[in-house]
Amino acid sequence: MPLLVPSSILAYGYRYRAPYYKQFLPFSSPTFQLYSPLLLPRVTSSLFNSCSPLPNTGNSLLSRMEKYFSGSGGDMNRNKGMVDQLRRCGVFRSEKVAEVMETIDRGLFVPDGTPAYADSPMPIGHNATISAPHMHAMCLELLKDNLQPGMHALDVGSGTGYLTACFAIMVGSEGRAVGIEHIPELVNWSIENIKKSKAAPFLEEGSLSVHVGDGRLGYPEAAPYDAIHVGAAAPEIPKALVEQLKPGGRLVIPVGTYFQDLKVIDKKEDGSLSVKTETSVRYVPLTSREDQLRG
Repeated sequence: MPLLVPSSILAYGYRYRAPYYKQFLPFSSPTFQLYSPLLLPRVTSSLFNSCSPLPNTGNSLLSRMEKYFSGSGGDMNRNKGMVDQLRRCGVFRSEKVAEVMETIDRGLFVPDGTPAYADSPMPIGHNATISAPHMHAMCLELLKDNLQPGMHALDVGSGTGYLTACFAIMVGSEGRAVGIEHIPELVNWSIENIKKSKAAPFLEEGSLSVHVGDGRLGYPEAAPYDAIHVGAAAPEIPKALVEQLKPGGRLVIPVGTYFQDLKVIDKKEDGSLSVKTETSVRYVPLTSREDQLRG
């Protein structure tokens, strides 16, 4: 059964109203959940001026990228063009995140024949998705202070390995970047993707690793973590992930079922938590491997 949600309801983000990805994500389509997550970003008025949507399309504010940067496969020129467009649209708050996304070519982490550099989420098989580039940029921005050289980072639901590779670049060889994914085929594919990327040396030396496992339980072997990212929506914040978060660490996770918020959880030095909502989003659910494969 397709999920029918009035667009006027879901379009209201935490702080403002934004259109949804109509071209890629019609709410009446049975493929709705395959094309999640949908970001309803928090933006400033300057973003409306510099990246206004195409007339009458109902697309994202960043939909012009779909027109100009829609190639597939690894091509660093197109990848740089994607990053430059995100930069012009004011998505980046720091040049550091832009540089990381320039370093890791998104085209190496998507299925062949798909628009690697379009600003849209896309299916990667097994009822999973890779997030849109601006969603990755937002999560990297939220976590950048906890992705300093030498720190430990966990990517739950690591999928194609793209964001895990970005983490590895940021924490460096003296740090540790871990991806955990419960679909073995995706783990194997992500490792092959990383081997083609500029994060390959970290994989070879062991500071970057990807594992098969239930991400809801985290990955205790490399805990505690300075940064934890979750790429699927949990009905509530998983206790195991909070326990594996280092004091001073940050967890970014979408929380909810039909209506979801991107939550930012900071663990204070005394172990208490600070929780805030960044924006409204739409992700596939964080669930068991069996439930995910059933769809």
